[in-house]
Amino acid sequence: MRSLSSRPHGFTLIELLVVIAIIAILAALIFPVFFTARGKARESVCFSNLRQVGMSISMYAQDNDGLYPYAIDPADRYTPIIWSQFPNFQKDLLNIQMIHEALQPYVKSKALFHCPADTGFDTEDFTGLPLDATPSSFEKFGTSYYYRTEIALRRAGEMTFQSSAQVNVLFDGAGRWHGSLFPLAQRYSTLFADGHVKSLTRSRLDELWATPL
Repeated sequence: MRSLSSRPHGFTLIELLVVIAIIAILAALIFPVFFTARGKARESVCFSNLRQVGMSISMYAQDNDGLYPYAIDPADRYTPIIWSQFPNFQKDLLNIQMIHEALQPYVKSKALFHCPADTGFDTEDFTGLPLDATPSSFEKFGTSYYYRTEIALRRAGEMTFQSSAQVNVLFDGAGRWHGSLFPLAQRYSTLFADGHVKSLTRSRLDELWATPL
């Protein structure tokens, strides 16, 4: 007869629950750090891309009397209703190059228009209109970055801007690419006309949209 002390000992339900709880707590602590680190790496690539694109825009302007590209972005091309108040411009949208196309003579690689965090979208952030940008905006349209097309509409550029440091030129096509779920927030890597790049909240980007060129 075996003694009680020699009987095999398994985990009780309570012990299993405790172990699962500990694992869950560790995961909650580790995963945000992991995703934050990965997100920051992607954001750094985005910043580098936008700075280089900013230099290409400056070169374009030097060759075009200080004016920025007369160009549009995918939202303009595929949801032209947003320009209904400007019918002449709206009619010409199919004939205007997209921003990444207009800058090709000045950029070293098409990959500069690819945000590594670009997971596409199905609804435009700023208009709420449906637009299929999947599996990514870059794969679908050739660019992850969208243009403040008002610059083209007004034939604006370095010599006409009231404050270059307050002009949002290019920005992520969707705020969730660099945003967060907990808390829920949208952030946009944004190129300014003076060449600096910054991560902006949605509210701050909205303020810049409302700032006259």
